[in-house]
Amino acid sequence: MRSLTWHLIMDDRPSLVAPSWSSVTAQTERALACGALRSFDTVQSVIEDGGVRFLVRQAANLARKEEASKLAAKSAADAAAPWRDPFSPCEEALRVGDIGARHFLLLNKFNVLDHHLLIVTNAFEPQDSLIDADDFAALFACLARFDALGFYNGGTIAGSSQPHKHLQMVPLPLDGLSLPIEPFIDAAHREAIFRVPEFRFDHAVTWLGDDASDACDMYRTLLDRIGVIRRDADPLPYNLLVTRRWMFAVPRTASHVEGVAVNALGFAGSLFVRDDAQREVVQRLGPMELLVRASRPA
Repeated sequence: MRSLTWHLIMDDRPSLVAPSWSSVTAQTERALACGALRSFDTVQSVIEDGGVRFLVRQAANLARKEEASKLAAKSAADAAAPWRDPFSPCEEALRVGDIGARHFLLLNKFNVLDHHLLIVTNAFEPQDSLIDADDFAALFACLARFDALGFYNGGTIAGSSQPHKHLQMVPLPLDGLSLPIEPFIDAAHREAIFRVPEFRFDHAVTWLGDDASDACDMYRTLLDRIGVIRRDADPLPYNLLVTRRWMFAVPRTASHVEGVAVNALGFAGSLFVRDDAQREVVQRLGPMELLVRASRPA
């Protein structure tokens, strides 16, 4: 019933309509058929730490590992070359459709999770700027269409690889599995803004419930609570996670820990490693310690 009520509230915003889930799946099929979409096959395992069952995905075979290495080398070469905005113009085979006048929905070209989506601003805006009310309206227009985890990597240290502002979404459940951190957020919810005792990294959570109309104000309160808001300057690096029910913010101090890249999905309980060596790092440190080192202790 909660989801139905939420849908009705968000559907009261007739000026902003996102593409449907059927549009997402149809465009995915077309992009796969023409080779525009390149997915990584992974082997999934679970590492339990601090009571949280972290989902760890590893590149599935040698060919994929070699492809990942080539992509990493290409990224390094791209970093040394003059930057070209991949979202302006975007690759048309990956474009799902418009979300109002300021945003469009795009398939993530190199995806680990199926139907990984990007909510991109039409005009260039910097990725390390604050999310505004229009950005949230675009996100929640999508959430009104399909259940998903929305997230934002606020700057390169937070895991962003593109400086053009974009939020991201992955459908729920994750590959048929429940979100690892969800039960802990449910259990800790006692007040408007709260912390989860089991999470050893700094963070702040707020409950959205059925009405997300003041999400932008709550978001700024969360960022202030974790100490990343600065007067007359862009915020310090952070990750934001958003579902239909809650919003979760984490400050960031490092993009990698012993070579393992960490973005917002890591704090949702989902990690990606390229090879056995990186998985060994996660196993040795423990996923929770990995996140503490990428953020700061609670």
